[in-house]
Amino acid sequence: MSKINGIYAAGMSIFNKDLSLNIEKTILHAENIIDKGCHGVAIFGSTGQAQLISISEKIKLLNNLSKSKYKNKFIIGNGLNSLSETINYIKIALSLNFENFLIMPPAYYKYSDKEVITFYSKIVEAAPNSRIILYNFEKLCGYKFSLECVQELVKKFPEQIIGIKDSSYNIYKNLRLKDFSILPGSETKLVEGLEIGCSGIITATCNVTAELSRKVYDDFISKKTQTENEKLINVRSAFDKYNLISGLHSYCAKENDIFKNVLPPLTLLTKENEKELFENLKNLNFKIKSLLAA
Repeated sequence: MSKINGIYAAGMSIFNKDLSLNIEKTILHAENIIDKGCHGVAIFGSTGQAQLISISEKIKLLNNLSKSKYKNKFIIGNGLNSLSETINYIKIALSLNFENFLIMPPAYYKYSDKEVITFYSKIVEAAPNSRIILYNFEKLCGYKFSLECVQELVKKFPEQIIGIKDSSYNIYKNLRLKDFSILPGSETKLVEGLEIGCSGIITATCNVTAELSRKVYDDFISKKTQTENEKLINVRSAFDKYNLISGLHSYCAKENDIFKNVLPPLTLLTKENEKELFENLKNLNFKIKSLLAA
């Protein structure tokens, strides 16, 4: 079974002024950052504001995404709490020949490993052709995967549970499973993770660090001396001072106004924070080229 390896962006969603999803430009942005160096893009993760987007818009985007030249490079997130909606959504994506999914446990309710195993078991039983990357982010859903839970899920479903995005950072240092992808959620963990056997990263800021992250990754794979990793870590740390969605949209909006549109209750950075972010990035000599075709 092929692993998920490399540099993956948690793709941004792009909205019109009326806050409807701009499907064409969301896909164009994802394709553009693949061109810039990402091995792929996770669509409708937390960075893509997935919890705030209607399921009908998500399905419309999937239908269009299935025509992309980079179709096989996408991981599909769900941003849904409902088990039945998650299963139906995955089945629609499978019918469009997507197979890799990034699935976080439901938010709001409190539960333990046992209930998480039941949740994923129901998904796999209903959609056995799916390949699922677990999404470990306690800050967002209130649950943090344990090593034992991941091990049990992989033991139970070795063909379907293929990896984990670790944004809580309690898994990536301690878990090693054959043919299982471990992908920390930050560029600050890229080289550190690769050195101990991780597969790469899935991160929000790869929307803007694609070229830099890919160079660091390729230099590691080629066993070259790292010349850009410190800069990459510092750029990520600059964004980490703020809400990542707010920071990314504020940064990208300097080039294209359409990035100013975010779904409430999310907002852009305050003018003060925006100024501080740009000054910090300027001091790092960090600037990206075109993000999105006009």
